[in-house]
Amino acid sequence: MSAEAFRTLYDKVRERTRHGPDDRRGTLNHLTPTRVVAATREVMTGRTVSLAAPVATLPGPDNPDPARHRMTAPGPGDDHSDGLGFALDRFAMNVHGDVDSHLDALCHVMYDGALYNGVPADSVTPQGATELTVDVVRDGVVGRGVLLDIPRLRGVRWLEPGDHVTAGDLAAAEAAQGVRTGPGDILLVRVGHRRRRRESGPWNAAEARAGLHPEAVEFLADRQVALLGSDGNNDTAPSAVEGVDFPVHVLAVQAMGMHLMDYLQFEELAPACEQEGRWSFLCVVAPLRLPKATGSPVNPIAVL
Repeated sequence: MSAEAFRTLYDKVRERTRHGPDDRRGTLNHLTPTRVVAATREVMTGRTVSLAAPVATLPGPDNPDPARHRMTAPGPGDDHSDGLGFALDRFAMNVHGDVDSHLDALCHVMYDGALYNGVPADSVTPQGATELTVDVVRDGVVGRGVLLDIPRLRGVRWLEPGDHVTAGDLAAAEAAQGVRTGPGDILLVRVGHRRRRRESGPWNAAEARAGLHPEAVEFLADRQVALLGSDGNNDTAPSAVEGVDFPVHVLAVQAMGMHLMDYLQFEELAPACEQEGRWSFLCVVAPLRLPKATGSPVNPIAVL
């Protein structure tokens, strides 16, 4: 896609998803209380499935600065054979990376000097963000989740790095799975990234990964999707757009005001959906309360 074509697409999806000059929720406006109540009717068996990968504490080609976990108690030589004691530990991690499951806040993507809805980029300071932080979703996101399994559609184990998911793929997956994405839905797109990593080993996903083609973002706008998640980065690498490295992030987060969930895992959810013969469910997303943060580790739960 040329830079000119991308700009045309950018202007198109931005204009179609405006919610007023003071809006700070973006596409979450599609997830109304009525739609939350309707989503609870997706629960049939009460089966719960995590959509997050275990936090990765080992370095690798896709994880050069891994999360760090250390015990702070008990210490060397501590004796808890008698009386009360506590085990204590500490985690430190990057929110945005190529391994750990996380949610991108609307202050995460700057484009042409601005965040979503024209908020100045300099509202993100060295001390933290002052607008559009992950605190926007402090009450969580609860709605109807829809899983579209693109490797299943194509009859492959996973999409190879560099491959694109098109709007046609999303529509074809809906038809094959007997499901339709609607207003206020939490759309989850499986590309098989986690399965490939598990079976073939990690690689430098910053340089090569499967994801959505930028034109697929029109599908999200047409269906009024509230939140998008993938088992990859949502963006393909190398980028399909001349001069823009993360076009889906620019279109979704900055132009439309759509929170993204990156590097989820669907290797338990997909077979559960197969077993139950349905691809929609109640989905509960609860980020940490980090008032100045650009994102959060996240463990979404599907309730079937």
